[in-house]
Amino acid sequence: MDSRVTPGSANAFVAADWVREAQQRVEQALSDWVPAVTPADLGEAMRYAVVGGGKRLRPLLVLAACMAVRGNHDAALRAACAVELIHAYSLVHDDLPCMDNDVLRRGKPTAHVQFGEARALLAGDALQALAFELLTPPEGVPPAMQAELCRLLARAAGAHGMAGGQAIDLASVGLALGQGQLSEMHRLKTGALLQASVLMGAACGAVDARARQALAQYGAALGLAFQVVDDVLDCTQDSATLGKTAGKDAACGKPTFVSLMGLAGARAHARQLLDEARQVLRTSGLAETQALVALAEMVVERQH
Repeated sequence: MDSRVTPGSANAFVAADWVREAQQRVEQALSDWVPAVTPADLGEAMRYAVVGGGKRLRPLLVLAACMAVRGNHDAALRAACAVELIHAYSLVHDDLPCMDNDVLRRGKPTAHVQFGEARALLAGDALQALAFELLTPPEGVPPAMQAELCRLLARAAGAHGMAGGQAIDLASVGLALGQGQLSEMHRLKTGALLQASVLMGAACGAVDARARQALAQYGAALGLAFQVVDDVLDCTQDSATLGKTAGKDAACGKPTFVSLMGLAGARAHARQLLDEARQVLRTSGLAETQALVALAEMVVERQH
């Protein structure tokens, strides 16, 4: 049976309903867990960077994967918020003048524009630390599960994941990268945290080797598809629609999938990656993968 969720179908309505409910749970948990009261009002900058913005794709992937393996939902909610905190911290740091020097994020001034560079830097540091604090509660999540969740998140955020990919990105300005090189850069910079979100959700339950491998392949395909679509939107949408500065990568001489493949080629590549993500879920042996399918389709079909 084709598990594709098509617009207007009954399954699409169920998927949209699940996404809204899961987003609400994540928003409430982030609001509860990101502190408002801190020394020197640092919490104000932390909350500015996290609360009330973004699609929450990474938390949704955690919760969908947990549902697929019928795992510990309390642990998954903590993991979902932890991965979003890491994502938010990375955006705060990436936007700094020493990195991408962006002034617009999620339709509002970036954290360093709003609070100054030093306070933004500290807010990012504090968000990163809070992520691992959330993963290690004194009760409710077994110690072995805590350790695995921390391992997955740390690996995805570090030199062999997001930070390493960003380093390659900075070193690649003005260079003509091949498809393999560009894919590897984004596998680390963007894909590692998206794939880790899926694997963290799976780590909240019991999963056999076949299912885990399928989820890892799904996460890899989705992570790359996300970046391909991001490159397409950067060329086809305006800043108001995107909530960030449109066309900035091309203007800065950064390699993109559109500059490599052309607009039609990039769109076709995204569809191919979506088909790959669907296919590996069919071979996973997992029964409840509808939410994961819906999220992959949401990634490829999004307009902002």
